[in-house]
This record gives sequence, structure tokens and C-alpha cells, in this order.
Amino acid sequence: MDQTKAKEPSLLCLDIGSGTQDVLLYLPDRELENCPKFVLPSPAVQVAHRIRSLTRQGRPVYLFGTNMGGGFREALLEHLEAGLDAAAHPDAAYSLGDDLERVAGIGIDIRPSCPLGHVPVHLADYEPGFWSHFLGLLGLEPPCFVLAAAQDHGHHSGESNRKGRFRLWKELLGPEGLPVQDLLFDTPPEPFTRLQALQACKGGAPVADTGAAAALGALFVPEIEAENRKRGICVVNVGNSHTIGFLLSRDKVLGIYEHHTEILSPEKLWADLSAFRRGELKEEAVFDDQGHGCTVCELPQGVGPFDSLYVLGPRRSLLQGYPVAFPAPGGDMMLAGCFGLLKGWWAKRKP
Repeated sequence: MDQTKAKEPSLLCLDIGSGTQDVLLYLPDRELENCPKFVLPSPAVQVAHRIRSLTRQGRPVYLFGTNMGGGFREALLEHLEAGLDAAAHPDAAYSLGDDLERVAGIGIDIRPSCPLGHVPVHLADYEPGFWSHFLGLLGLEPPCFVLAAAQDHGHHSGESNRKGRFRLWKELLGPEGLPVQDLLFDTPPEPFTRLQALQACKGGAPVADTGAAAALGALFVPEIEAENRKRGICVVNVGNSHTIGFLLSRDKVLGIYEHHTEILSPEKLWADLSAFRRGELKEEAVFDDQGHGCTVCELPQGVGPFDSLYVLGPRRSLLQGYPVAFPAPGGDMMLAGCFGLLKGWWAKRKP
């Protein structure tokens, strides 16, 4: 056995999306190819299933727990449209929006305790009991640490989520760029309330935004990491809801582009990314097109051009036929975010 690997901790890496949660259990005493990997329904999908089951039974529901992904919202609206009551603890209600008055306005009774006759439905992006039971059924030991990624618009008082989220990206980037390992947050920025709740549920250890985890995942591929260190590359994650691109060079993030995937045609996405890589795409143009924005640092001498474009994500086929590469970090594109979490963890712990 490699004694260096034997000293590493086991890691459960979770990339929590709207439809699936993609999972890697990294066991340092095994070859990476033999580490357990799963693609499971996301926590939000599981909550939606539970709500729909109670709707069919004609039972009112009470949401409790923590802030999590709001992918169960449609099921909850169907529940209300069926004439059934729904209530929520304030902490859980934030899963449906940062403005609790607006959440109450859709018919949710926000209260600190479960009303009589309502069925409690627990909300959380990470449930320790589930993972202990699931891994136990497979004869697998609990991990030493849990790393996780999730999409978080953040809570931005007084401004739109689109502007607030991109302002936060710009602050993280700063004038000189962001070391790639800092895409994995030891402590999430204050506006990222979902990531804060996720980190608390799993008892600490770093967390990341889904798009950032995918970018780190691309660097898990040795050839891509080497190219990033020589000149510059562009990595794009075309997700189900968000498309986010990063300009990377010498292990630093030097530019960020973010839009909503449903708005993008292949032609529009290619045009945006071409201008982004040239440093010609304006933040206002992306925002006015209902996206988040675009920003590029002052580039150091010798950095660029960002000719190589690597595309990941479930909607990556939008760029099929264009001069791009579709990498599969660790041999599995679906687990790009998980391998990105692992890459970020290793990078943070380099001497």
C-alpha cells in the first residue's frame, strides 16, 4: 500500500444538484477507479416525492429543518392548489426564498412549531442519518470528512439575487484573481446562506458552489491542469439552471461569466464565450440579457489567450459541434464536481 495515501482521510464528496446528487466516496487505500461512486436523486427531489405522497393522502404538511435547495417548490404549489394547508418553520422557509413575507404570500403559514394535524417534512441538503444508513447497508465505513457543493444564489438584502450573487463573485475575484483552491470555502461568505446551512448540517469541512466545483474538476485532468499552468484555459459548466465559465491561468481564476441556461441558445452561448475569452464581454450586457454578469481581471503579462475551451455539465450538448473539448474528470463527467471537491481539498493541503 502507498504509505502516503494511507495517511490521507476518507472523504465523502457530494455535488448536490436540482435533480441528482452525485457522490464519490474517496478511500485512500483504494485505486480511484475502485472508490464507490453513485448518482442519486437530490434531496430536493426526495422532499418533492414526500410532499406529493402527502398530497395524494390529503394531509397538510409542516416543513422544518434548514435552508436547502428549493427544487421541491413545484410539488408544494401543487399541494396548495389541491386545497391543502402548508406551514413551515422560519429556518426551513428560507429554502423557498429570502423574503419570508413573499413566501407567506404564496400561502405558507410560517410558524415556529408544527400545527396540530400537520405531517412534519424535514428539509436539509445533507442528512447524517441517511448517509450513515446508506453507507452501512453497503458495508462501508463512515468518512472522516464530508465535502459538498450546491448552487447558492445567496441572500442579498436590498438588491436582486442576480446582481448580489455576481457582486460577490467580483469581490472574491479581487483585482488580481483568486487562487483556484479558494473556490472551496473553509467558511462560506456570509450571503451564501444555503452553503452555511449545508456546512453546519455536515459538521464542518469545506463547501463550494456547484459551478466552482466543476471548474476544479476540470483541473483534476492532468493535461488540463498542465495547460492552465502554461498559459490559460476557459472552463464552462453548462448546468440545468446556470451556466458559469471561468478563465483560469497559473492556478488562478482571472475571469467569471454567469448566465441562465434556459435563456441561452447554442449560438448565443458561443458568442458570449468567445467575447468573454477575448475580454470584450461587458457585465451590463449579460445582466440586461437576464444573466448575472461577466468580469475579467487585469491579466498578468504572458497570460492568455484562452483558446482552449473545456465544457462540463448536464447541458453541455449546447456546444456540440463547436471547437470545444468535453472532459470526463476521473473518468466520469457526472462526477466532475466531486472530483473538483477532491482536487480543491488536496490543493488546500499542499505544503
